[in-house]
Amino acid sequence: MRLFVAIDLPEEVRQSVTDICRGLAGVRWLPPEQLHLTLRFMGEADDAVNAAIRKGLATIASPPFPLTLSGTGCFPSPRRPRVLWVGLNSSEPLMELQQKVETAVAAAGLPTEERPFSPHITLARLRDHRGGDVAPFLAQNASFASGPFMVDAFHLYSSILTAKGAIHRREASYPLVG
Repeated sequence: MRLFVAIDLPEEVRQSVTDICRGLAGVRWLPPEQLHLTLRFMGEADDAVNAAIRKGLATIASPPFPLTLSGTGCFPSPRRPRVLWVGLNSSEPLMELQQKVETAVAAAGLPTEERPFSPHITLARLRDHRGGDVAPFLAQNASFASGPFMVDAFHLYSSILTAKGAIHRREASYPLVG
């Protein structure tokens, strides 16, 4: 089973993000229901690892905290964009939660993620776009911001790849309390 841990966006925030997802031809925009903040992508996991991940995630203690989306960008660079994203304002509670998720996943037997955590909401995937093609989108949406919203849970998702894109299914939810 292909797994990842994510924070869902409230409907009003998801709608504000969806509203900017236009204006670039040939871009594969993610469906609104798939907009989320990935805390950790694990990839394929067998039943034993899946059970260990679930057990570890259930032990995470963290209070709810606010987040605000802010700005747009792309990976790996504006010259060779492969992913368009919306960023987030700096959040120490988010970084602490992500580190706890990383620790739980490592304790389940998966290798530690080597890339630093870069919180973002993926908007679109690009294949053969030149950097100049995305520059107007990035400039037009550079000041994008959502209102603050409370994060009160995180979720374990499975993902099935199909010819029409990924299908995500929530496997478990973990409330934040305190």
